[in-house]
Amino acid sequence: MKKMEKWLLIGSGGREYAMAQSLAKNDNREVFVAPGNPMMNVIDGVQTVDIEELDFDGLIEFALDNQIDWTVVGPEKPLSDGIVDRFTDAGLKVFGPNKEAAQLESSKEFAKEAMQSADVPTAAYATFSNHDDALSYMEGHDFPIVVKLNGLAAGKGVFIIKDLDEAKETLAKIFDNDANQEILIEEYLDGQEFSMIVMVNGLDVITMPLAQDHKRIYDGDKGPNTGGMGAYSPLPQFGDDVLNEGLVKVIRPVLAEMHKRGILFQGFLYAGLILTKDGVKVIEFNVRMGDPETQVILPQLQGDLGDVIVKLMNHQEQTVDWQTDRYFLGNVLAAKGYPGNHKNGLTLPQFSDEKLSLAYAGVEEQDEKLVSSGGRIMMVISSDKDLKAAQANVNQAIKDNVDSNDYAYRTDIGDKAFR
Repeated sequence: MKKMEKWLLIGSGGREYAMAQSLAKNDNREVFVAPGNPMMNVIDGVQTVDIEELDFDGLIEFALDNQIDWTVVGPEKPLSDGIVDRFTDAGLKVFGPNKEAAQLESSKEFAKEAMQSADVPTAAYATFSNHDDALSYMEGHDFPIVVKLNGLAAGKGVFIIKDLDEAKETLAKIFDNDANQEILIEEYLDGQEFSMIVMVNGLDVITMPLAQDHKRIYDGDKGPNTGGMGAYSPLPQFGDDVLNEGLVKVIRPVLAEMHKRGILFQGFLYAGLILTKDGVKVIEFNVRMGDPETQVILPQLQGDLGDVIVKLMNHQEQTVDWQTDRYFLGNVLAAKGYPGNHKNGLTLPQFSDEKLSLAYAGVEEQDEKLVSSGGRIMMVISSDKDLKAAQANVNQAIKDNVDSNDYAYRTDIGDKAFR
C-alpha cells in the first residue's frame, strides 16, 4: 500500500483555501494548513494547525515531528522573512522562493533594477526617501503618476495620483506615517492590466492561465485599493500571443537575470502585467500566487497540484493540462468599511446553489459560531462556458443572499472582457 503523503500549507486566506482544496483532491494525501481558518476543516483531507505563519520554529518543529513531505508557502510575509531558508536548513522540502529571491516582491527597487538589467519592459521610475524631494520631482512631471511604497504593503501600497493637490495629500500621509519611508514614483502606464502566474524551478517554468484581478473597492475601479475584490480566468480578450509575450519578454529574462546573479528562484512567480499600445509591460512582481486569482485559476487544473510541484522540483518532464472550455469568475465579499475600519463578527452569508463554489478567508469561531474576522471574508465563484453567465450567476446569488449593510462587493467583475 502506498504511504500517505503529508503536505503542510502555510497561510490562512482565500488563496490558501483554494490551494488546500486543490492539494486535497489526491485521496492519498493529508493536508495540514497553519494557521488556516475554521472553514478549511470542512474540506475532506484537510486539517488546520494552530501555528502562526511567522512562527518559523513552531512550523519547523511540526513539519519534522509529523514527517511532512512537502511544505508550500502561501503569503508574502513569511517568504520575505526567510521561511524557505529556515526550512531548507532544517532539511525540509519546501516550495517557495528563499529570502534573496523574494526581494522581487519585498523590494520594488530590487525588482526594478533586475528588470532594467534584464531589459524587461516596465514603467520609468525614480526612488525617494523624503517628502520634499518627492514633491519637487512630481511638480516637474505630468499627471497621472504612480506612487508605490518600497516594500510589502499587502496589495495596498500603490497610489494613482491625478493632480498636484492629490500628490501633496498622498505624500503628506505617507511621510507623516513613516518619515523614513522609501517610495518609487513611476510613469503611469495606460492599458488593460492582468496577472500572469507561473511555477518555477530555476529556469524551468510552468505557465498557468491568465487572470484579471480587480483592486479597487467599488464598481468602475473607484475608491481605494484593496487586496483584491474579485477575479476571473481565463481571459477571452487575450490570445495565446499575450501569454507568450509575457513569457518571452518578462518571465524568462527575469529568471535568467536572477540565475546570472546566482539567485535560484523556486516557487510561484506572479507578474502583474499591462498590455499597452507598445506591448506587454510589468507593473510589479509578487513571489507567490495572487489572492483572489488563485481561487479562479486552480480549479482549471486537470491534474494534481502536488504532483506538478514534485515533478517540477525534480526537473522531470511533464505536460500540465488546464481546462479550456469554461470561465471561472469570483466576487469577494468584504466587511463593510474595508479597507478602512470595518465591522467584525458578522454573520456569514449562506448559499444554497450547488453550482457555486465558495472560498473562505476571514473567518473565526466565536461562541461556537463561525463569524467574519478581518477585511475580506469569502469569495463566491461561478463557472460557466459563457463569462457573462458566470458573472450573472454570482451577482444574482450575492443579491439574494448577502446583506449589503454588512458586506461590500462589486458587481462588475469581468466587465473588461466585454469592452
